[in-house]
Amino acid sequence: MPTAIAVTSPDLVLPPTDPQTPLAALLQSPDAQPLDSALVDMHRLLEQHGYVIAFCPASIPAAHEHRLHTVRSLLETDRIALIKSDLPPLGLAILVRQLRQLSVCDFSPGVIASAARLLSHYIHTGAVLNSVARLERVPVGLTAHARSWMPGSQFAVLANPRPQLVKVGPAATLEGPDFACELLLAKGPASPDWITHTLAPAWGIKAVQETALPADSAVWWGTGKLTEFAAYLPDIAVLYQLVASVRREQCRWCPMELIGDRCGFCASHQPPEDEPAPPHAAAALGPVPASAHRARPLTRAERRRAIAPGP
Repeated sequence: MPTAIAVTSPDLVLPPTDPQTPLAALLQSPDAQPLDSALVDMHRLLEQHGYVIAFCPASIPAAHEHRLHTVRSLLETDRIALIKSDLPPLGLAILVRQLRQLSVCDFSPGVIASAARLLSHYIHTGAVLNSVARLERVPVGLTAHARSWMPGSQFAVLANPRPQLVKVGPAATLEGPDFACELLLAKGPASPDWITHTLAPAWGIKAVQETALPADSAVWWGTGKLTEFAAYLPDIAVLYQLVASVRREQCRWCPMELIGDRCGFCASHQPPEDEPAPPHAAAALGPVPASAHRARPLTRAERRRAIAPGP
């Protein structure tokens, strides 16, 4: 069975892109489910899938986050990864779906968990807002704050991978992806016309899909008058190649396999290559190919080679 992907909100479960993409399990809040039932559900997931990777937004209520840690602690297992993400709700939902796609591939649970950081670099997520007066997660200048109080103003904001903010207009643009991608649009009270008529053509978007606006979007963006968007890589073959192109290592603190410098299960940072491994972990480390490279955002040339269609 594939590694189970779990979420803390139904808004993070986008429809699958193909029949092979599994759904995500929902880890309910303490208000909606007693602790005994949560323990039974998690135990069942572990019995069925072996490992569980749970994603939650950075804005998750403290009681809900505490419940996740309590369940993992009471089950006394190291087979549950808890990953907290700063991505906006729509971008996080896309990341979760991409990892659901990869969960049926031949990657180990540790690689899938640590791939979340790598794949997030290729999700361009933002929103059109009628006001940035309460926007706290993206830097906002005094001029933009002042313009927020002018009737009819709209702002285009990109939160990931690099924060950007512009006033919406015919000549306004945001720096976007340098690879072919699709756009997911979550319509809200703010008009999506600039996104579909200006931004999508400027970014070379191949297709635009629509979905419901996540309930947490208003809190994340500081206003309910918004429309959220995210550009992403939809092709499972491309996602697979991106993850497979990165060297796999064994965590120096737990037995999980990983890519990058942070373990998705124990959350420990891996020491640099020239730093000796901890004594208790050194024996577990195998030989490392000299030609391998560490996990990082690929360069533009590397991305083009990875995303280029095969023969």
